[in-house]
Amino acid sequence: MPVLGIDIGGTKIAAGVVNESADVLRSAEFPTRAAQGFETSIAQVYRAVEEVLAPEITAIGICAPGPLNPKTGVVLNPPNLPGWNHIPLAQLIEERFARLCRVENDANAAGLAETLFGAARGYSSVLYMTWSTGIGTGIVLDGRIYHGKNGAAAEGGHVTVDYRGEAPCACGVPGCIEGLASGTAIAARASRLMGRTVTAAEVGRAAQAGDPAAAQVIAEAVDMVAAWLGSMISMLDPDIVVIGGGVAQLGEPLFAKLRAETPRRTINQFAVETPIVPAALCRNAGILGAAAVVV
Repeated sequence: MPVLGIDIGGTKIAAGVVNESADVLRSAEFPTRAAQGFETSIAQVYRAVEEVLAPEITAIGICAPGPLNPKTGVVLNPPNLPGWNHIPLAQLIEERFARLCRVENDANAAGLAETLFGAARGYSSVLYMTWSTGIGTGIVLDGRIYHGKNGAAAEGGHVTVDYRGEAPCACGVPGCIEGLASGTAIAARASRLMGRTVTAAEVGRAAQAGDPAAAQVIAEAVDMVAAWLGSMISMLDPDIVVIGGGVAQLGEPLFAKLRAETPRRTINQFAVETPIVPAALCRNAGILGAAAVVV
């Protein structure tokens, strides 16, 4: 039976009907309108569900930004969804649409999708990283998401790598890798160096075109992520590392440097053999991940 996957982001909400072969049969996309508050953005979620819901669909999976509790389906206080404080999202969806609903952290869900359908298919232990506006992680062990005691595990983007630093992050912890090397951080650092406001995508294109300031910013971000990733490998010893998100779209030069630098930043002598690969499900990772939590 097909299921419905909903991907809630700070900018957009994507919905899709997914069959047993992980094909997205039909989909829809709407702006989140997060800045207008909870009532507006939850109405957009309902709109997305209604757009693709059909009688044969018996379950709805949702991935949303953390922190959240996947065991209770409660969204706690995601920085990019203003007003979403202790929202019982699974309950709201079940009551409104009379379907089973499960809610999962977006990076966890994407990691599960890559494990089941994408770049990590066939591997037992997987570390997934989304490197985009922010940095998120998901840990999959023996085909199951690792949640921890309170459902709050795998917030790797908020691991501190510079405890004396003052790099800002919405989580409130200075010096975490998201504050230092996310797409937001890349854009801010490049804007200072280049003397004009630029986006992370523009920085990437400028670096590829040979702009020295842009290339310096990207190189620094990759160095910081390599140091962080080395620590993650020291802790988890995963079979494979999968990296998705907008920054990862810089492609092979970025991955080549990560593969070269990361093994130097870990005690794990096997790290040089650990594949570090791009995600395979970039376009529909959120929808497929959300669907995966209810299949």
